[in-house]
Amino acid sequence: MKKLLALVLATLMMAGVLSGCTSPPPEKSSDASKTQASSPSTSVDHSANSTSLKVVLLISGSLGDKSFFDAANAGMQQAKNELGAEIKVIEMGTDKTKYEPTFRDICAQDWDLIISGGPEMTDIFSQCCPEFPDKHFMNYDVSDSTAVPGVYGVAYSANDLCYLAGALAALCTTSGIPEMNPDAKIGFIGGMDIPGINDFLVGYIQGAKDTNADIKIAISYAQDFANPGKGKELAINQYNSGADIVFSAAGGTGLGVLDAASEKGLYAIGVDSDQAMMFKDTDAKKAAQIITSAVKRVDQAVFNAIKQYQSDGTLPFGEFKMLGIKEGGVGLAYNEYYDQIVPAEIKAKIAEIEQKLANGEIEVPTAIGMEQSTLDALRNSVKP
Repeated sequence: MKKLLALVLATLMMAGVLSGCTSPPPEKSSDASKTQASSPSTSVDHSANSTSLKVVLLISGSLGDKSFFDAANAGMQQAKNELGAEIKVIEMGTDKTKYEPTFRDICAQDWDLIISGGPEMTDIFSQCCPEFPDKHFMNYDVSDSTAVPGVYGVAYSANDLCYLAGALAALCTTSGIPEMNPDAKIGFIGGMDIPGINDFLVGYIQGAKDTNADIKIAISYAQDFANPGKGKELAINQYNSGADIVFSAAGGTGLGVLDAASEKGLYAIGVDSDQAMMFKDTDAKKAAQIITSAVKRVDQAVFNAIKQYQSDGTLPFGEFKMLGIKEGGVGLAYNEYYDQIVPAEIKAKIAEIEQKLANGEIEVPTAIGMEQSTLDALRNSVKP
């Protein structure tokens, strides 16, 4: 009997030990390192807070353009540093066939907010997002005004911004600034002949024409957003033809335009980011030839969206917001190079034009929805 009692007690004690060592079911991991896309390059950052907001950015190209993509990435890094967000940035490269599969892979994962932008991605948002009604998306640069369910879109008044850039170029080209010739001729290089890029061009032409009715503008398209060599070739051709200021809206291709300006000792207008300040510490000679940049504050659009989403879990999904000069969403870069190169009287004139644009006193046409015949006529009106 004593042996039986001892055996029962031993059995009960062993059961208690085993139950005390049994772990509860594991919680769902928030480790973003398991969410790798198939083949595109990725960089992953983790917040120390495992319950933080999880945000992923899809780049339809590669970082290092010192322009559009780097600006979006800067907004992500700010969200990580200031908001404690857990972030991941995926560089999808130039193979467009990978964009939609990568996007769908990410939609199947547990990200709180999925961010991307640009013409190719706008189409993918429209096609794919309705299939994922439980997901939240941000398009940081919509190229189509059609609202997409689940997507918070941001657009920028590129035409207003580039009206300023065109006015500045037209004023400067005949101003007697060193290295500029007296001819009223400037240049424009676009990444592709598409409405989103032509919106830059339309504003640039109108601003230049309103400032100097005799202005001529050399216009070229690289048909590529990631070919600096092509950008340099086109810019050299324009400089050799008599243009002394060239403005590019061409992403990474535009880096070649800046190379050409540095090589020729002439001037360029940067785009999307303050490109002169980006090169200041690494290539001072190049920075000194960037008279200003037409800045779309993509970094702040991305950061502010993440901040708002984190604060109350909402954004106006299914809608898009237009950010212009009045809202502080776009503007020229008034940096040390602008101060050094641009004469005081031209600065005063640009400030006046900027105020009129903000007040709605100047209405600028847009390429979005513009008839092809109208666009062609506008381009032909400034053809050298």
